[in-house]
Amino acid sequence: MGDRRQARELALQALFFFDMDKSDPEQSFEVFCANNEEKLTQGVKPFFLDLVKGVLENSVQIDALLNKYSKNWKISRMPVVDRNIMRVATFEFIKCTDIPPSVTINEAVEIGKNYGTRDSGSFINGVLDRIRSLEGFK
Repeated sequence: MGDRRQARELALQALFFFDMDKSDPEQSFEVFCANNEEKLTQGVKPFFLDLVKGVLENSVQIDALLNKYSKNWKISRMPVVDRNIMRVATFEFIKCTDIPPSVTINEAVEIGKNYGTRDSGSFINGVLDRIRSLEGFK
């Protein structure tokens, strides 16, 4: 597994943990990092930190895009895994302009297939493709 894939998967796990924990995000972040210290290698940690901090700092904008382009789904009703995979990918669209959106979508779909439900891959693909095309991310 490549460093960026591992960083994305760890970012998903961290954001899932924060979603479920509901305590102090800073403390939750420290606990998560301490529990995953061996996975946060030199090649993984910088991108992981960018993703997690970026999603948290841009959550209002990210969630607004997800709400706008997820047909018949409010973000609060989405499966937690799918929601956080799409948050990471949407952050990549907005801020990681060196990564082609098609790569971001493919990575999100594959992670969704591994961590989500039977329908996660197609749901994630549909929402992210609408965001990509209608918001003009290229």
